[in-house]
Amino acid sequence: MTSAPQRKDAARNWERIVTVARELVDEGAPLQLNDVARRAHLGVGTVYRHFPTAEALLETVATPGLEALIAYGEQAPADDDSGRALARFLTRTVEAQVTDASLATVTASATDALPRTTELKRILRSVGGQLLDRAHAAEAVRADLTGDDLVPLMCGIVHAANVRSGTADRVETARRYLASLLDGLHLAAEQRQPAVRDKPA
Repeated sequence: MTSAPQRKDAARNWERIVTVARELVDEGAPLQLNDVARRAHLGVGTVYRHFPTAEALLETVATPGLEALIAYGEQAPADDDSGRALARFLTRTVEAQVTDASLATVTASATDALPRTTELKRILRSVGGQLLDRAHAAEAVRADLTGDDLVPLMCGIVHAANVRSGTADRVETARRYLASLLDGLHLAAEQRQPAVRDKPA
């Protein structure tokens, strides 16, 4: 008879912990479980029962953002211009990362605390890879660009934008850096066509 109220309390505590963690990330504060417990007015043990590490909590905070990027990428193939679809997906990706510190950190991490995070990152890479394959097929991007290149390139742009810009300028700076990168990745029209050689006299 007491299990239902306990489950409701646990759910409320989980929501409160994630909400506070989201606030701390948005403020640019380090995510420490003791700080989260204090700010959430919960015992430290309660926080640790839900999230054994700060990494697990950060990944939980980042999960909605990862899911939103996947959803956007899955809709991108509806664009008939495969080069534009890839560019829009990459633009949305860097915009999300410069406005959400949890996304940038989780995406760049080589290891994950939660299996769900690993799965979401795998899907996100797959979605980006499919868009890249379509762009390759249309000869819209350089043939030597691989799916494994996309994550470090995007992380590099995000890092550069965060280092060089104030909070208000990060999105615009990231867009500018990405535009420069896309210009370099774009396969110019003259490169798509075989060279026309003069016939020998």
